[in-house]
Amino acid sequence: MGITTRDFVEDRLPEELKKVLLSVAANWGDVMDDLEALEVIKLNGAMTNEVYQINWPAKNGAVGRKVLVRVYGEGVEVFFNRDDEIRTFECISKQGKGPRLLGRFPDGRVEEFIHARTLSAADLRDPEISALIAAKMREFHNLAVPGPKNLIIWDRLRNWLCVAKSLCSSHDTQDFCLDTLGMEISMLDKELSQDYQEVGFCHNDLQYGNIMMDEETRSLTLIDYEYASYNPIAYDIANHFCEMAANYHSQTPHVLDYSQYPDLEERQRFVRIYLSSAGNQPSDAKVEQFVQDVEKYTLANHLFWGLWGIISAYVNKINFDYKEYARQRFGQYWLRKPALLGSSGKPQEDI
Repeated sequence: MGITTRDFVEDRLPEELKKVLLSVAANWGDVMDDLEALEVIKLNGAMTNEVYQINWPAKNGAVGRKVLVRVYGEGVEVFFNRDDEIRTFECISKQGKGPRLLGRFPDGRVEEFIHARTLSAADLRDPEISALIAAKMREFHNLAVPGPKNLIIWDRLRNWLCVAKSLCSSHDTQDFCLDTLGMEISMLDKELSQDYQEVGFCHNDLQYGNIMMDEETRSLTLIDYEYASYNPIAYDIANHFCEMAANYHSQTPHVLDYSQYPDLEERQRFVRIYLSSAGNQPSDAKVEQFVQDVEKYTLANHLFWGLWGIISAYVNKINFDYKEYARQRFGQYWLRKPALLGSSGKPQEDI
């Protein structure tokens, strides 16, 4: 159900958003004298920002206009640099790989509305759609995005741990074992950083809600680049696999179901399609090695989103049980670590 124009446009963003919308309408040749003509629809499922679809009638009774308005969540500046994210957005847009940036205002931005459907949790398990995602990820990882190509995963984890400790009560610090996580991050940094690993420009948050599909052409568009950066490509695929346990549109969006995590055959198929989309058929040995690397990087991913959940519980007002989400991610880390790395933190010979 849409919220009223008065609630959103007048009360929350009195003038700045109005000016951007009027400018966008004017650029399209529309005359929008009456802001009450706007139709505002709140889109569900976002956990960091609030997202709205805004419609208005086009000039001469043509097909109505649609834009997407993204209102930045409170406190998210602790997670990423907004200016860096905007530069990434504009770069990807100019390469024709994402929606166009139509305008900015202090608390958010206006984006091109993609005429495609957002994927559902079930779509990630569809073999045909999964194959499209694998090829699209390869294409995304090959994007030329300006800026340092240094990995940020380990520094970001350490920074987020410091933030989490500064925000948490002593009870939460003990409950989430935060005092031990510094050693865990260092151990993972040492064990997972291999000379042979491939680095690419990674999305780092490829959940189903950030993938859109044109039903006619079956083409995919990846959206929402807030966490995008250069990272090991195995980490990005690990993140995507972990997201298969989530359904953010359920009655309990914070609850993860790891029975939905892809089995070995599914992971092998995804990796093979990913590697072969570059034009060469990978050997079975390369596929197996890459699948193992991806599995190990799920550990870093659990810590990443576990810390995100703890911090979000203190800084974000969106209705989502961030602490319980964090508890599940950390629980999965401690559960899977012995099988993937051995109890001592050293990789086993056979995974």
